Order: sequence, then structure tokens, then C-alpha cells
Amino acid sequence: MSANLLSEAGVKVPQGIVATSAEEAYQAAKKLGTSDLVIKAQVLAGGRGKGHFDSGLKGGVKTIYSPEEARDLAGKMIGHKIFTKQTGAHGKECSKVFIVERKYVRREYYFAILMDRATQGPVIVASSQGGVDIESVAAENPDAIVKLPVDIKKGLSMESAQELADKLGFVGNAREEAAGTFMKLYKLFLAKDATQIEINPLVETSDHQVMCMDAKFGFDDNASFRQQDVFALRDPTQEDPREVQAEKWNLNYIGLDGRIGCLVNGAGLAMSTMDIIKLHGGEPANFLDVGGSATAKQICEAFKIISSDAGVSAALVNIFGGIMRCDVVAQGIIDAVKELDLKIPLVVRLQGTNVDAGKKLINESGIAIFPCDDLDKAADLVVKLSDITSLAQKAGVHAKLSVA
Repeated sequence: MSANLLSEAGVKVPQGIVATSAEEAYQAAKKLGTSDLVIKAQVLAGGRGKGHFDSGLKGGVKTIYSPEEARDLAGKMIGHKIFTKQTGAHGKECSKVFIVERKYVRREYYFAILMDRATQGPVIVASSQGGVDIESVAAENPDAIVKLPVDIKKGLSMESAQELADKLGFVGNAREEAAGTFMKLYKLFLAKDATQIEINPLVETSDHQVMCMDAKFGFDDNASFRQQDVFALRDPTQEDPREVQAEKWNLNYIGLDGRIGCLVNGAGLAMSTMDIIKLHGGEPANFLDVGGSATAKQICEAFKIISSDAGVSAALVNIFGGIMRCDVVAQGIIDAVKELDLKIPLVVRLQGTNVDAGKKLINESGIAIFPCDDLDKAADLVVKLSDITSLAQKAGVHAKLSVA
């Protein structure tokens, strides 16, 4: 949990206990020994406070005053889906709650460390207006946002941290404590190979302590081999199951909201494929990069992931074979169509290494696949096929399309 990482780094956080059931929430509230508590739904999505559960409960962050209240609210959160502006229409299931002591706050701030492409290094983004949607603050009052690029070779100096504390309005002992907190957070950012540390709100309490009340972390997947303690905290139930499955097969998958599945090798080709689909009036359903050395089995698994999305009404395969051989891709496509009894129309564009062998495999397979050498024509065709299939699905008709 982010609270444990912060605490281990010497950053002050309220005391709290994670609970996975209503009874555990009751015992956690008793153990904390105070009647001033907060219960927080533990889901990987922002906007919990304004969210709602399928149990009927409004809000995923609630003030509570007794162990009995903790048990009652935990029962309405755990095992139920919460819907926020970041979860999408499907929501996210809450499997844990955090019972934490309530702190009385004088002022709320926003603090984040991110990787910045423009400066090619970390940048600190902070504001004296915390505890609210920072995007709204940036849009309505951009002067309230303070940005501090950090030279990754030199690091964050105490002088820079103190200047930032001054700009945010910290005074007295809180100024020094805030600067020290910034230093500790930057050290944690580097030590854990983080790509994001967002504290919202960072607060000054009524007794002038600087504390992190809520946090969001992001970590570099490429550093998982040396951050095993961090990645052991990962909760796959909070992630898109398609992305989890793709990772098992060393595939890069990101689900989108469209109806046209894409299977491509290389991130650049994947982006251009999605662009040309949109150019022809379609919407991609996913970003799926099989990489440069996928096997026929991986291609088959990729199709399983695409076809698991009920919203997909057609798919486009766009492969440029370099290291990746077109005949391997073709065999994977054939295996997938046969194994899955794929019902959606499939447009295939193959170019590069062993392309003739790949086309031969497809032509001799007896499977209804729409081959197309020209990418522009392929994109136009898959959009039209998607529209036809979508209309048939809405009418409750099964449309079987074939090459004329």
C-alpha cells in the first residue's frame, strides 16, 4: 500500500489498517482506538468520494465514528462495484477498505512528482489548492499551479524544496517540515523507480504537522526485476483482465472504447493503424502490439483477448514482417480462427519477411479471411465490415460474410 511506502520513507501519514471484510473493518476500527475515523474504498480509480456503489451507497470515502459504523459501511463497499468518473461504465469491484484515523486539517495542498518529456526528467507539480480535482484547478486558475523541473543528476536541493514551500504558503515550522517532506518524496520517487507520486491532499494539520492524506503511485514496469517488493503489492483484480492476460503472454494490450480490434507488431505501426481506422470513420477497440518475435501460440492468445470483448465487431491484422515472420503470423491467425470459431470479419494485411508463404497459408486454409495489401483500403474495408456486423447484431441477425 502507498501508506506503507510513505511511512517507510519517513513521510508522515495517518495511522490506518486495511480490511478485507466487514468484520475486519470492525476490528480495525476498535484497534485504532479513536472515534474519529475515515473509511476509504481501495480501488485503482480517482473520484472515489463522489462515486457510488451498486449496493446503493453514495461515496467511497466516508467519515465514521464507531466500529459498528465501520462494519456497516464496509459491508456496502466490499464485494460491490464502485462507479466513478475514472472507472468507466463497468465500474471497479472493491475488495478492500482502509480504516484510517481522521485528522483535522488547517490547509490542503497538492503535490506530485512526474516524469516530464519536455525536460527529460522529473518535474514537481504543486498547488496551494489541494483536496480537489487538480485538472479543474489547472483549467480555472493556472497560476495556482507551480512547476519545478528537477535535474535528475543533481537531484532536489533543500534550497529548492524550501523555495517551493514558500511559494505554496507554508510558514514557520511547517515550512521546514514541508521542505523535508518534499525531499523524502523525491528520494522515494528515485529509489522505487516511480513514474508518478501524487499526494492529494498534502495537508498541514491543526497541530502544524505536514502529512500525506492520500496518495497515488505509478511504477516503471521495466524495473519490476529490482522492485519486487513493490510489484508484489500489485492487485490484478483492480486491472483490466485483458491487460493482465496479455502480460502473461508478453503482449502489449490497452483496451479502448471502439468496435474494431487491432493486432499489429510494433507500437508505431499500432498507432498509425488506429489513426487510419479513425480517418475512415471507425473507432479502434484496442491497442495490441504482439512485438517482433511472437510465436503462433502468442498470436492465437492475442485473438482470444480481442474476441473476449463483446463490443468488437471486426478486426484488422496489420503486420510488417522484419524479425517477425508473416508465415508465423498467418499460422497463428488460422489456429485462432479454428480454435475460437471466430464470428467477426477479419481483414489481414501482411508485408515483409515470408509474406508469400504467409499468404499461401491463408489462401489454402479455407477460412473466410479478407486479405488486403493496401493499408488504406484495408482500413476502409474493416470499417465497413464493422458497420455491417454491428447493424446485424443490433437486429439480432447473424451475418456470415465471405470474400466474393
